[in-house]
Amino acid sequence: MENRLISDIGGLPGGPINREEHEPTMTERRIDAMMILLRAKPRSFWASDENRRTIESLEPTTYAESAYYEKWVLAMKSLLLEKGILTETELNTKLSEVRSRESVVER
Repeated sequence: MENRLISDIGGLPGGPINREEHEPTMTERRIDAMMILLRAKPRSFWASDENRRTIESLEPTTYAESAYYEKWVLAMKSLLLEKGILTETELNTKLSEVRSRESVVER
């Protein structure tokens, strides 16, 4: 049995590939912008190989069920925590604030 990375699907059945072009959503644009800002000098919080390592280390189910940009967000979160740029508490506090704003808008 071969030892493959989760992203190494070469030669394996993977189903059809959607090759249709699409306009990026606002969420996709924001995620792309965050990645650019976090990797731009003088910050350069991580390199491409670190980002790839983080994506490839996702749990197999998470990797399989996550969309392309979802994987980017999970990688960003992991690297920000791993490097001590954010703490789990800071992240959870901010997520709670955002969720409370969303619930007010939905009412």
